[in-house]
Amino acid sequence: MTQVVAAFYKFVRLPDFVEKQSPLLSYCEAQGVKGTILLAHEGINGTIAGLRDSIDSVLCFLRSDSRLVDLEYKESYADSQPFDRMKVRLKNEIVTIGLPEIDPNEEVGTYVSPKDWNALICDPEVTVIDTRNDYEVNIGTFKGAQNPQTHSFRQFPEYVLKHLDPTQHKKVALFCTGGIRCEKASSFMLSQGFQEVYHLKGGILKYLEEIPDSESLWQGECFVFDQRIAVSHGLELGTHDLCPSCGRPISEADKTSPKYQEGISCPYCFDNLTEEKKLRQVEKQRQYKLKIKN
Repeated sequence: MTQVVAAFYKFVRLPDFVEKQSPLLSYCEAQGVKGTILLAHEGINGTIAGLRDSIDSVLCFLRSDSRLVDLEYKESYADSQPFDRMKVRLKNEIVTIGLPEIDPNEEVGTYVSPKDWNALICDPEVTVIDTRNDYEVNIGTFKGAQNPQTHSFRQFPEYVLKHLDPTQHKKVALFCTGGIRCEKASSFMLSQGFQEVYHLKGGILKYLEEIPDSESLWQGECFVFDQRIAVSHGLELGTHDLCPSCGRPISEADKTSPKYQEGISCPYCFDNLTEEKKLRQVEKQRQYKLKIKN
């Protein structure tokens, strides 16, 4: 049965975020909803999936808190439940940049709607930066965007300090999957003296939902953090799988590599896998095939 996938976040001060964990988890479980919600002093961030009525009920429950009454979310769909269980986790940050002084509640860049995004990133005076991690960028990004080649969002500030200059890069446009990383990235860049910092409202997912393929400047697919692995224009299911050893998205082309072994390794991890890890993966794959056979 079709599952509604709802992604949401909001930066808002939640001094009682610890007390919210248990009731929220219980309510989601009672509705049969699965996914992950992060709670921190600075706000909430989550992606959940379930039947239409169940998702609506959870969103209504969240908005019953006056601080979350205007909580926005993005919807997409999956043919089956893309999560294994429901988790509500307590965190220091709802998206980790590692700089507690950076607060999007205080300062954030200028939001740009999907319909205005193409014009912005086609401006030759604008530096376009993909704030996501390298493995995400590799399967899809906007035409002409810079890849910071980070392995963690914590590395983004270092990239900015080493490669960007407020006196030279006077207009900067940032984008990420759903918009949340750009909240902190833009806040950080403003704190470093950058004057004009723009970010895509709703992120790549909103752009792919609203902008038709014929007008799109997006190239490739967009990695998502659930069992769908990736989506394309119109938020249709993408073509990538996930390597169980290293967790990287792998394409059909990757599967033609001699370093690809189904369920065991891929071109990105083959050379780094220990014999012990390989043996574990071989056994897992054997057990999986037995389960499918039976």
